[in-house]
Amino acid sequence: MKNRTLIYSVVLLLGIFLFSCKEEGKYHSISDKIEGESKPYHGILTSEELLADTELIEITEGEHTFLIPERKGQIKSFACIECHSKPVSQMMGKDAPKAHWNIKLNHANSDAMNCATCHNGEEMNQLNTLTGKNIDFNLSYKLCAQCHSSQFEDWKGGAHGKKVAGWAPPRASNTCVNCHNPHSPSFEKRWPVQFNTKTAIERNEGLGH
Repeated sequence: MKNRTLIYSVVLLLGIFLFSCKEEGKYHSISDKIEGESKPYHGILTSEELLADTELIEITEGEHTFLIPERKGQIKSFACIECHSKPVSQMMGKDAPKAHWNIKLNHANSDAMNCATCHNGEEMNQLNTLTGKNIDFNLSYKLCAQCHSSQFEDWKGGAHGKKVAGWAPPRASNTCVNCHNPHSPSFEKRWPVQFNTKTAIERNEGLGH
């Protein structure tokens, strides 16, 4: 019985060997064919061309040095001192020009956060930490890191957030405010992208059930 099993095994292995050689030509497996016909890439993998039109600054956080988008040039109302020529406390009143009324703070409990938690009322071109230290608008992620420390550690290591262009070097990562509205950082609920399934009308009808 053992001899018969051994013979069957040998015949089976021989058949597999002959079949693979016949199907793959000179290769005995798919992996052999991939290895044999693959052509090594001798070019340079880089995202520099994709980043050419983006204003970037270099930062170093711990052992990580990488690029992030310049922020102040993207803020329409910057520099703030063009309007905030004196402290906010002196500008308040019924006759004061009203601006930023479209902004609603939906970030943390009102007992824990207000505008002055992040904005420096004495120097409006700067943000400020919980301990009162100035932070440049380009480095606003440092404010977020005070409370969202685990996300910050993941971000600076490259695990959290999106890249500005591709994954090829140089590394250029979006910051918190490139994805999240700092005044209302939670994303709105939305349907996941679906292919060849229910239409938008059918999904909307399903909301009532």
